Amino acid sequence: MKEIQLHDKIFEPYIDAEKIDAAIEHLAKDLEKYAENETLVFVSVLKGSFMFTSDLAKKYKKPVVFEFFRLKSYEGTNSTGEVNVLMDIDEELVKGKKIIVLEDIVDTGNTLEKIYEVLESKQPASIKIATLFFKPKAYNKSLPIDFVGMEIPNDFIVGFGLDYDELGRNLPEIYKLKEVKKRRTVDIVLFGPPGAGKGTQANILKDKLGLQYIATGDLFRHHIKNKTPLGQKAQQYIDNGELVPDEITIGMIKELLKDPDSKGFIFDGFPRTVEQAQALDEIMAEKGLIIDALLSLNVPEERLVKRLLNRGKTSGRSDDNEETIKKRLQQYHEKTTPVKDYYANQGKLYEINGVGDIDEIHNRLMDIINNLKLNENKPK
Repeated sequence: MKEIQLHDKIFEPYIDAEKIDAAIEHLAKDLEKYAENETLVFVSVLKGSFMFTSDLAKKYKKPVVFEFFRLKSYEGTNSTGEVNVLMDIDEELVKGKKIIVLEDIVDTGNTLEKIYEVLESKQPASIKIATLFFKPKAYNKSLPIDFVGMEIPNDFIVGFGLDYDELGRNLPEIYKLKEVKKRRTVDIVLFGPPGAGKGTQANILKDKLGLQYIATGDLFRHHIKNKTPLGQKAQQYIDNGELVPDEITIGMIKELLKDPDSKGFIFDGFPRTVEQAQALDEIMAEKGLIIDALLSLNVPEERLVKRLLNRGKTSGRSDDNEETIKKRLQQYHEKTTPVKDYYANQGKLYEINGVGDIDEIHNRLMDIINNLKLNENKPK
């Protein structure tokens, strides 16, 4: 069983055919025991009960008469609250008989109450209710439900006779409506070597899309400045000229994502290693989120060196000199490039030409982001 799409909705697997068959087998035996030596009248409520009725008929071993009743109470995924009789039963066919109403599903009980009212006026000997599925939390009537195949939560389901705007009745299994989280704009990693322009583009995207910008440099400075426990640990490593361990960086990210109430995240400078990428996936999954894409800005190395040397004339950064620039680029290729392979294996790597003016590069990024948003709800 896989997710399916009916009209504009996505439905996920819920109850397989084997469990449905077992529930109907159980109902058939209970009804045989109730019937004793009498011939029952099964009143099948159309359209939803046609598959249930058919399978029950094959399993029920005693004499039985079938009649069919049709009402309407649903539009789309919602009950209208008004029940209309579309196909009635001749009184002479049920008068003085033991009736078993066959319902595919009982939820609010509005339909059932109307059926009971109409059938009772035809003077049967008795009326009992048999339903394949019963939603006790949705049921708000006093009529007893005499025979139940299985109780289920108050989810909207399709399949095995049940429909969403007439689609899905022919499915041999049951699917439930997939809960769709309130849409975030996008969650992305902006990737590239020093001097690729990540910070510039990230700030533009942040403002345009309402994303929360997470740069590890800013994150470290925040924790160190505020002397947080993580900041104090990081400072110790920095003071000793050592790299800050992954668990500290990951701890800072995890704390920041504790309450993901923004429209989305844009990560700059994280993840730097495959281990960090794996940790980020785990943190996001805990929140029911995923990284949508890694956007990699590609710039020739000679152009990167030139950019960083020019930046060094005004930035005041001690690492913007030719010797340290080459070391940083070498470290990037050795330790950080494998992250691209990690996301490529997930089908989330997008290579972007990082040469051009700021607007040109921004437009290239937006083309990819807009395409991600268009494809987000396609069924798998």
